[in-house]
Amino acid sequence: MADDFERVGSKLYAALARAHADDPIVAEIVGDHKPYWEGPLRLFGGVHYLELAGVVQHPWAKLRGVLEANRDWLTRFVAEHPVQTNEVQRCWGLLPGFLSVADGRPLDLVELGPSAGLNLFWDRYRYRYGEQTWGSSEAPLELSGEAEGGPPPALFSRRAGVRRRTGIDRRPVDVTTDHGARVLEAFVWADQVDRLERVRRAIEIARTDPPRLMEGDYVEVLPGLLAERDLDALTVVFHSASLMYLREEDRALVESALHEEGKRGSLAWVSYEYVASEALGFALEVQTWPGERRRLALLHGHGSSLEWIA
Repeated sequence: MADDFERVGSKLYAALARAHADDPIVAEIVGDHKPYWEGPLRLFGGVHYLELAGVVQHPWAKLRGVLEANRDWLTRFVAEHPVQTNEVQRCWGLLPGFLSVADGRPLDLVELGPSAGLNLFWDRYRYRYGEQTWGSSEAPLELSGEAEGGPPPALFSRRAGVRRRTGIDRRPVDVTTDHGARVLEAFVWADQVDRLERVRRAIEIARTDPPRLMEGDYVEVLPGLLAERDLDALTVVFHSASLMYLREEDRALVESALHEEGKRGSLAWVSYEYVASEALGFALEVQTWPGERRRLALLHGHGSSLEWIA
């Protein structure tokens, strides 16, 4: 994991991961948790939670002492808290997909694996792609990144009115509570202050009008939710770095449900998922019915860069 931390821009977590990879107390706290790569994320998330809560001060320079002093609490945290990476910057990568499928009707959003649902508020953020912008100039959060080859300027003339916001997650996070907000902040890597500030601004937006978050396995819940949708609106199902964690047979079930319901129309699908064959790692794809699935862009995993290919 140290190499992954370094590659995605956390020198702090990379150094800590290397320094403590063989530390017996780390093995004791993390145990035999699988997948193994999640262990460091959960452990550092727990330490960051203690720092944000004011339980410990400057924990990273004295990490082993913090682990020893909070061994039992951290063991429970690692065991009980799945990694929550509600990366708001991914909305910058998702927006061209939403605008590509928008057809003038109200949008009913359904996010798969939304965590706290911060990305369900993508229409309330402002965006910048070089000289092109979208969204209100008075938005409390502006997202930008490095865009190559697009998106085409005509896309940003489109407007999208969101009517409903629904998310399905096995462990949804309620950011209207102090604990929920802190859990979400804790899984932001401690030395990435820009990411932390983005999450905090998005939390404030979500708190003014919380989305509907359904607790459950979206593989099971999605078909029933789509069967009840309003055909006078456009239901947009989307996900970012979520389907990649499913078993192959479960991914097939999600795709089958979407294609089956797509036959009735009034449905769009926006996907931001890992693609092993691409250098940037992720791809933005969209589909409406009738129609074919289209790949619009290649993306960085956290939404910092985009290569338009459509």
